[in-house]
Amino acid sequence: MSSFIDSDNDSLEITRRHLLESLRFPTFVIVVLWVVHSYQYLTGFDAGMYGIMSRRVWGLSGIFTGPLVHGSWGHLISNSFPMFVLTAITFYFYRKVAMQAFWIIYFMTGAAVWLLARPVSHIGASGVVYGILSFIFWTGIFRRSLRSIILAGIVMLIYSGMFFGLLPDQEGISWESHLLGSIAGIVTAFWFKSELEDEETERRHHPFADEEGVEKQYFLPRNAFEKTKAQRQWEAEEEERRRQEAAQQNPFLPPYWNRDQTW
Repeated sequence: MSSFIDSDNDSLEITRRHLLESLRFPTFVIVVLWVVHSYQYLTGFDAGMYGIMSRRVWGLSGIFTGPLVHGSWGHLISNSFPMFVLTAITFYFYRKVAMQAFWIIYFMTGAAVWLLARPVSHIGASGVVYGILSFIFWTGIFRRSLRSIILAGIVMLIYSGMFFGLLPDQEGISWESHLLGSIAGIVTAFWFKSELEDEETERRHHPFADEEGVEKQYFLPRNAFEKTKAQRQWEAEEEERRRQEAAQQNPFLPPYWNRDQTW
């Protein structure tokens, strides 16, 4: 008969399995990017034809294909590492919404670039990278959970240099993709702000709550405001009559005595 797994080993196994699951999709994304660029390198097709050409009907297809093509190996490498790391972080810490958030950022960024960016072909996954970075940061702000805030701070500390990618008029850089991707990340973070993970959900107790099974004590009766004026007056008269009867039976009791008090 197999022995039961102790809690520590079980937690370690669960963490390891969750980590591996969180790496699957980011790995798939990176493999697709490298396969596409390898095919581009071998065949020599023009990446610009598959980019997002703003406000051109034929450029609409670039919303789907633009993030998959890159101008050079250096361009691909510079996007691959942050894409893998940030996507893995999203899938590890926000697994309930990670897949939906990724694709919302992907297509929202592309659509915004097509509508608002300069009329040039925009290629590369950097807009999506900025969107995921923005999503992680603003999720911490919107959810206000300690874990999310710490994670947002760490990510922004590591990738703070990416802020310069938002500045306009940089030759050869689609700063519009970066800016619009960041905005898409903010919108997505706001949309999913209520989808808390199990680890973020904390059981909250009122500071004056009683222990389980013990009847709660209140300063006023729970139905105090439901009684009519006549009912409250009748209860006051009954209380006064009871005190007078008690005083008559035992004249040595102080006049402010009532049977509900303990001494």
